[in-house]
Amino acid sequence: MPKDDSRDLIEVKIGALIMDPNTNTPIVVLKGVGSEAVLPIWVGAFEANAIALEIEKIVPQRPMTHDLLRNVIIEFGLSAVRVVVTDLKDNTFYASIELSDENGELVTLDARPSDAIALALRLDCPIYVERHVLELSAASTQQQQDQDVGDPGGVDEWPELIG
Repeated sequence: MPKDDSRDLIEVKIGALIMDPNTNTPIVVLKGVGSEAVLPIWVGAFEANAIALEIEKIVPQRPMTHDLLRNVIIEFGLSAVRVVVTDLKDNTFYASIELSDENGELVTLDARPSDAIALALRLDCPIYVERHVLELSAASTQQQQDQDVGDPGGVDEWPELIG
């Protein structure tokens, strides 16, 4: 991790890839490494598939988009430093992919978290979440639960899939 980084980052790993039973949408659940942090991120079906293929180490016959991007990064002599989930605004997560060149110069790319995570898996680099994103997500979840109190459908409890 760069020494001049003043952000408060929490390292995470993929704790689970599950389906939201209410919306039938895939969720990547990021779990803190050495902490109790948990961050669910709803993702698209194609991105979830790209993540699942890499988790399962299934190699498609032809390179997928994330494989292509990994190959471009390597061919241009860049190395992955880390992926960071940087913000949460209007229920949308933001992320960055941090790469370094052969001179150690940092190159930062804006990305959707699902793409950044799929790429991090392929480049074997760590994934981090800025602490304020965890706080915003927790506040948003609490606000949604408060709104659903009178709703008999309510919010289901998270499945106990994270060990």
